Amino acid sequence: MPTDNFRYAGFPSALVFEKADAKSKVLKQLLWGDWVQVTGSAQGNLLPVQARGCKGFMTTASVQKERLLEFVFVDIGQGDGCLMITPDDKMFVIDAGAGDNMLRFLRWRFRAFKKRLDFEAAILSHSDLDHYGGFEDLFQEPNLFFRNVYTNGFMERKAASDTDILGPRVAHNGANFITALVPDLASLNTFLSTSSNFSGKKYPTMLKKALDASKFTDFKMLSVNDGFVPGFGPGQNDVELELLGPVPENVNGTTGLRWFGDVGKTKNGHSVVVRVRYKNLTVFAGGDLNIASEGLLLKHHAGAASLPKTEADRQALVAAARPKLTADFAKACHHGSGDVSPAFMSAVNPLGTIISSGDDEAFSHPRADTLGVLGRASRGERPGIFCTELARSAPERIKHPRLLQAELDELVATLKKGLTPAKEKKVNASIANLKKNLERSIAVFGAINLRTDGNRAVVAFKIEKPRNAKSQWDIYKFDRGTAAGELTFVSKQDD
Repeated sequence: MPTDNFRYAGFPSALVFEKADAKSKVLKQLLWGDWVQVTGSAQGNLLPVQARGCKGFMTTASVQKERLLEFVFVDIGQGDGCLMITPDDKMFVIDAGAGDNMLRFLRWRFRAFKKRLDFEAAILSHSDLDHYGGFEDLFQEPNLFFRNVYTNGFMERKAASDTDILGPRVAHNGANFITALVPDLASLNTFLSTSSNFSGKKYPTMLKKALDASKFTDFKMLSVNDGFVPGFGPGQNDVELELLGPVPENVNGTTGLRWFGDVGKTKNGHSVVVRVRYKNLTVFAGGDLNIASEGLLLKHHAGAASLPKTEADRQALVAAARPKLTADFAKACHHGSGDVSPAFMSAVNPLGTIISSGDDEAFSHPRADTLGVLGRASRGERPGIFCTELARSAPERIKHPRLLQAELDELVATLKKGLTPAKEKKVNASIANLKKNLERSIAVFGAINLRTDGNRAVVAFKIEKPRNAKSQWDIYKFDRGTAAGELTFVSKQDD
């Protein structure tokens, strides 16, 4: 199909009309950047289009040719899961939650993987189940592949003590470090070649199965030493992926990651931290950073020898770190945990923060005090704090819908015995509709969308019960006023 047939919905949203008349019935509200197919010649200032399963007309002024940088923070419950698609169609999955919510979202987004789909990379920020578990389902999908798998270098292993599952601790200059890292594909193959290394450990077992099935081509530990994700440095792509963490240290001639007191804090604290830059706009993604690791990152990026002891020193450290850490938007670390440094968040200083959290867990994320920290550390008069948990009001009651689908398939097979053709057709249609709705519930509602052309941005989520077809999205606009202006939130009260 000719490229000229493709357009994208304009800023901040666009309407699809039933007829070639802007006063006719509105069929759908499209979010900025939604794909649009032009199906014929313009009729005055309206184009015949097909978009999101809807055929109608759009004004010529409400469509554009430029594709956007897109983030979808999927509602995966308690955990993190993000799809990032660059303007030149490079696709990344940055964490995938614990269950199959990410798989269901991607199946909805990419038409059930009817054709082979190759993602640029899977970025596993760290080896907590609520960040990596969903990759198990993705790696099992027959038509889904990844060119690269990136991690923070830790590899869980079988050990006599739970405190040693990341490897033995090595003392150096008054601190402890983990040096048993897996930095590349050759090291991964070596580690996985001996099953006794990882027997009973889900994380390496998942990687072993994926590697054996050729689900990814290369594997690499990421850190600040790399500067940027391979292939996404300055001048290499439209989008830069700068690496801000983890921070490796030289330990007796080898590479180590600092021990933060226990296994959980250590692997969380050394999450892969990425700052995405597209033209004049930046997005920060920090996994499950905590106060200890945020202090280390502040020191590293500010070039400081130690953390501040006075308010004046703290302000100086924040100011020194901001050139490396500040971002227009940030994915909140650790689902809004209270283990957050106000100084670090002041250095990030976002306009908007996205929190990925669940409504059926024991941690009460996001914490009330953390919301206060995020608000105070953000910039602008009305900083935005968005939460997947709040973007969907209906509870996700079915924890393992794929198992339910299998049971329903088996039930249908049983019901077919002795049924009339008409009854059998009706049952099959009902079951198919139920399965479709199960996937759609998590794919459509709860996901927080961030889209940008590198100068402007929108953050939006789908409204479950819209008042009308004109207001199907809750949209927050961020604009500069002028090309050289500062990005600011444009409140509906100011429109």
